[in-house]
Amino acid sequence: MGTVKRLLAAAGFVACGQMGLMAQASARITLGLSDWPGWVAWYVAQHNGYLKKYGAHVRLVWFPSYMTSVEALSAGRIDANCQALIDTIAPIVRKVPIKVILVTDNSAGNDALMVNNTIHSFAGLKGKSIAVEMNSIEEYLDVTALHEHHMGVSDVHFVNMSTGNSAAALITGRVAAAGVWNPWIQRIEARRAGHPLFTSAQAPGLIPDLVVARAAVVAAHKKDFVGLAKAWFATVRFIKAHPRQAARIMAPHVDLTPAVYAESLSGTRLFGAHMNRVAMNPGGSPASLYNSTIQTTRFLRQVKMVNATPSPRAFIDAGIVNQAAR
Repeated sequence: MGTVKRLLAAAGFVACGQMGLMAQASARITLGLSDWPGWVAWYVAQHNGYLKKYGAHVRLVWFPSYMTSVEALSAGRIDANCQALIDTIAPIVRKVPIKVILVTDNSAGNDALMVNNTIHSFAGLKGKSIAVEMNSIEEYLDVTALHEHHMGVSDVHFVNMSTGNSAAALITGRVAAAGVWNPWIQRIEARRAGHPLFTSAQAPGLIPDLVVARAAVVAAHKKDFVGLAKAWFATVRFIKAHPRQAARIMAPHVDLTPAVYAESLSGTRLFGAHMNRVAMNPGGSPASLYNSTIQTTRFLRQVKMVNATPSPRAFIDAGIVNQAAR
């Protein structure tokens, strides 16, 4: 997903975001989203009328560039945003007044360390070059995979590239491995240029995806956010019951066929009401943000992106989920 860039192109906020803001001026809350199955799913909520049904006065604002959406939330240009935990911690450490109010999903195979067809074990990866966007979820996944197989970053050579360029480098044989996310995983496999050595399915809870909102907006519009959570739970139920129909709704928003998008959707573990309560509250589950925050911040401190570990209690607001799940 890039730093973490789950995107189709690096177009800006002005092109799509501001047009969306002006076009839907009647809603109370703006929710940014970008190209990731767990976030494109909001179009299912919109299409099926769940936002209206549950009283969520929310307008969806599409960002072709994921990181632009993260920056827009921190700058206060939107009220809430769909973003990964790893990209939420740094703004929190900088005292940006934001709260995590919902977990949309965990990556469950949509992020992977892909290797060429001559490599079949981590021992075969030793001394080889891995193309990956540094300081991103893909680097985080790769470092985690190495550590779990008794290797460290000194055993390989990381080459800093964007996710698309990383995939291209593996396909053309310029590197032995690449840290990528879908649809790049599918494109590498379609070219028969490589296979996954390690995926996010083998690291439950490592990559949580969230709805993060400005704290003042949450306080002012709590009913809308509770309705938003209820709409999300209905969306998850619909997608699990009707995956092909959901893929047909979602695919046009990302210029993919429903069949291809259904495969991407299968690598995303969507969180309904029960798993949100698990994720948003303390507990022993790998899905709990109280656990993944500590692990993710440890990585961010190692790469010097943050210099402190935030307390999960300070930025996780489970009240919205707990009320919506009743």
